[in-house]
Amino acid sequence: MSPHHGSLVHDHENTVPRPALMLAGALVATTLALTALVRVGVLEREAVPAVARARDNVAALEVRHLAFEDRADGAVVVKDADAGSTLAVMKGENDGGGFVRGVMRGMARERKMKGIGPAAPFELTQWENGSLSLRDPATGRSIELGSFGATNRAAFAKFLSGTAVKGNQA
Repeated sequence: MSPHHGSLVHDHENTVPRPALMLAGALVATTLALTALVRVGVLEREAVPAVARARDNVAALEVRHLAFEDRADGAVVVKDADAGSTLAVMKGENDGGGFVRGVMRGMARERKMKGIGPAAPFELTQWENGSLSLRDPATGRSIELGSFGATNRAAFAKFLSGTAVKGNQA
């Protein structure tokens, strides 16, 4: 029988290796230090892409007004809002429809929360620095599509009419 049988005494041996604890502490300390340096102005905050483009006078190469409609079969119909023509009917994941559907679901949710209907078109913009953004003029929300990787960026870039779809993945 153990000497502590029936007592509330038990072993509190540390099972986390000391180097792991030290690294975790260093990570916390580094995070706090970097946050403090940003707060006091020693380090610059991460740039907001729209602000950086305005500061650097980056021009739009192409702007296309898009409307998105959900069909009963789950497909997303993408239309040129100015011409009224259908650009694509996206039925599945392989054609980028999953990403497009996800982005538009988020945009629609924000419109609904603000009491805005689906009538106003969205602006897909190809910038001269290669970035691609989708903006909702009704809510002011803008999404940098290059942030989601080349494949997801391409899901929207194909809706542009010109040759401006090439560029960096920003």
